[in-house]
Amino acid sequence: MSLIEIDDVSFGYTATPVVEHVSLSVDAGEYVGIVGPNGSGKSTLLRLILGLHTPDVGDVRLFGHPARAFVDRERVGYVAQDVTENTKEMPITVAEVVLMGRFPHTGFGRVGETDRELTRTALRRVGIEHLADRRITKLSGGQRQRAYIARALAGEADLLVLDEPTVGVDAESVDAFFDLLGELNADGMTVLLVEHDIGAVIEHTDRVVCLNRELYFDGPPGEFAESDALDRAFGTAIHRGDSGPIA
Repeated sequence: MSLIEIDDVSFGYTATPVVEHVSLSVDAGEYVGIVGPNGSGKSTLLRLILGLHTPDVGDVRLFGHPARAFVDRERVGYVAQDVTENTKEMPITVAEVVLMGRFPHTGFGRVGETDRELTRTALRRVGIEHLADRRITKLSGGQRQRAYIARALAGEADLLVLDEPTVGVDAESVDAFFDLLGELNADGMTVLLVEHDIGAVIEHTDRVVCLNRELYFDGPPGEFAESDALDRAFGTAIHRGDSGPIA
């Protein structure tokens, strides 16, 4: 089953397209990494998938429905790049953040013991149960990202969408973070990841999409590493053995 279907989509904030004639689909159970230079349309493509923008041309479907009209939002867990900024002024605990994942199922103020148990289970799953009572503002960047993934798990999401989640996260936490994503994917979670660390995408995902306004590559990481798609997308020769952040 295709959870995401993008058919010949173009979109621009002005007359100049940011995304142009892009077509791809993501099936249930896949682990897909999207890479490309800064300003290449990666985050815009995620917003189109989430129904936050309407394509100028083409069609985007989410779980078989038009993305803009999709109503079962609890099926999608979204972790934004600016989570750290958004949580600086939030005077709530980690457990309360994760419990928010239950609100689409229960409504505000009507959570019960089942919802709290799902919250505890999600916290255990991402390895931060011991931080449940800590203020979200007191966590490190990596811990905060785990909290937001736990919120998606508590909400019983089928699709996890992440926009550069490792920005500002220390190297040791990044390795553990990718291990967690791999484990969640192995358990059946579909993962769609925009990531600046191309080496990490090649190492951890099952499929690479390379974008710079248009699609330059869509396929297995090994084939991507051996192709010239990266050079063409970035417009420059890039050392393929570099596992560090490139864009």
